[in-house]
Amino acid sequence: MLNEYDNEKFFQEYAKMPRSREGLSAAGEWSQLRNLFPPLEGKSVLDLGCGYGWHCKFSIEKGAMKVLGIDLSQKMIEEAHRRNMENRIEYRVCGIEEYEYPENAWDCVISNLALHYIQNIEGVFQEVYETLKPNGIFIFNIEHPVFTAGVGQDWIYTKEGKPLYWPVDDYFVSGERKTRFLGCDVVKQHHTLTEILMGLLNSGFEIQTVEEAKPPKEMMNIIGMEDEMRRPMMLLVKAAVIKPMGGR
Repeated sequence: MLNEYDNEKFFQEYAKMPRSREGLSAAGEWSQLRNLFPPLEGKSVLDLGCGYGWHCKFSIEKGAMKVLGIDLSQKMIEEAHRRNMENRIEYRVCGIEEYEYPENAWDCVISNLALHYIQNIEGVFQEVYETLKPNGIFIFNIEHPVFTAGVGQDWIYTKEGKPLYWPVDDYFVSGERKTRFLGCDVVKQHHTLTEILMGLLNSGFEIQTVEEAKPPKEMMNIIGMEDEMRRPMMLLVKAAVIKPMGGR
């Protein structure tokens, strides 16, 4: 898998984003995502694509006994060590598709804005299902299919530079989408809503919550945030494992 986050120019631009500087409070989806977390007291948590480790630290604050954050980017893991290190957190340079996923090992698996870089998303769902304990919870936030199917993942603008509309094309053509993000060429993977939700069901999950991220009212004064109400950018899902001890 390509790893733009170890590109120095990209990493420096990413570091300037409000969510990078200020953490979860500056993430527009956080007011919804935080409500999907189950009780974590004494639980074990796996974070797929942990980035700076904000969700790992949050899990510890909520009482998690053990947290593993994995990320393909060496730079991200170094930043996680610097910003969000605790003695109950382990950070590891490892891709989501390369992790071994030990059976019945975790109570909760989380992933925030990482799965849209994965081509075989149902394969990852199956691995997550197996690595979760009975009654385990899988929470993820992925770029919305309407967003990833956007032409260049950008608006069509008026001559004055005002966003006119969000163009969508080739929605049912899954796979690689190239875009410009933070001044760099970035490759993402487009998955339809059917592929995401049915991929979970086919893997054995029980879907408990599906939400499209909307910025909270208190963030609407931020430049450009009103336009986020015009099309969905992120899809939040909570799914549960219903299986006997020892597997399916």
